[in-house]
Amino acid sequence: MKIDSITAIPLSFRFPEGQSVAMGIGTARKRDVIIVKVCTSDGLIGYGEAHPGRSPGAVASVINNTLGPLLLGMDACNVVGIWDLAHRMQLASHGLGAGAALALSGIDMALWDIRSKAAGMPLYRMLGGVSKRIPAYAGGVALGYQSPDNLADEAQSYVDQGYRAVKLRIGDTTSNDIARITAVRKALGSDIAILTDANTAYTLADVRRVMPALAELNVEWLEEPFACDDFASYRSAAQIDLRVPIAAGENHYTRYEFARLIEDRAVMIFQPDLSKTGGITEAMRIAALASAWRIPINPHSSAGGINMASTIHFLASIDNAGYFEACVSRVNPLRDLFGSPFEIGQDGCVAPQEKPGIGMDVDESVFSSFPLIEGLGFDKK
Repeated sequence: MKIDSITAIPLSFRFPEGQSVAMGIGTARKRDVIIVKVCTSDGLIGYGEAHPGRSPGAVASVINNTLGPLLLGMDACNVVGIWDLAHRMQLASHGLGAGAALALSGIDMALWDIRSKAAGMPLYRMLGGVSKRIPAYAGGVALGYQSPDNLADEAQSYVDQGYRAVKLRIGDTTSNDIARITAVRKALGSDIAILTDANTAYTLADVRRVMPALAELNVEWLEEPFACDDFASYRSAAQIDLRVPIAAGENHYTRYEFARLIEDRAVMIFQPDLSKTGGITEAMRIAALASAWRIPINPHSSAGGINMASTIHFLASIDNAGYFEACVSRVNPLRDLFGSPFEIGQDGCVAPQEKPGIGMDVDESVFSSFPLIEGLGFDKK
């Protein structure tokens, strides 16, 4: 079963007026996704999702003009060999680094869709897992900067849907952040988990100021306080207050960067994104590496339903699985492009799809409704 073609289809939508969400990296104005289609000589088609990296046209070009031609004719089931060749030619030597990792992620995901369809198995079984309930938290582009009362009302609406955990966007001022978290904790009570995400907007001084309050409010983690390459600050922050773990990983690529996080003893919760870090093949390696250090995996989910469905399969297949990040964005047609990728139960959990492959029925006729929108996805902060 050889690879006949690899095609990237970038899609976009713009938030309607008044529906944008403010967070640590700016105010979201549009969202993008890259669908990756792999066709084989046996007639099987696999679909994956590559993260756009805020430059969807460029990442799509890497797939269509660089990695695609490189991988044509290879055995579609040889995911390890394909991954190694792409890594050697585009990540390890004179390549595009993170951009190539995004591109490779979508291709790898599509190949796992093909392998599972060829075997007649849902992806979680192909990965060695079992169908089970995965705890989910209300995340995505939601729960952003707003008045404490409005934020508490939004958080309560997700609890009413069944979620037992919510993630708040912080990274504003520490006083505003603490006021918002306090309001949400008061509204939700002590039984609902609160997670926080600073979206790289904090300084080390900010972390020192906010950590005592996070601990007092029983916050389960502080996510991405710093830029992904600010390893020194991560090491320092990990010593401030061990009651609140530091989480990171959505902007770290391949097992090699996660190995450094382990060596630095700086991050206690890993959050790889299957559409960014190197695909399913590499995410399984990262999970195994983390398992040896008793580090839980709480993956970051991106805009599209293919990535979300794949992530649930992945979590059902590893021994150190944590939360699934459920996108509760009020506006995200890319999430439901091919039907709902997950359903939240009253137990606050989701379950993997049971169809062969990733389980999403891709209707390519919808692509024309979401043409690529070039330009900035976030307003400058």
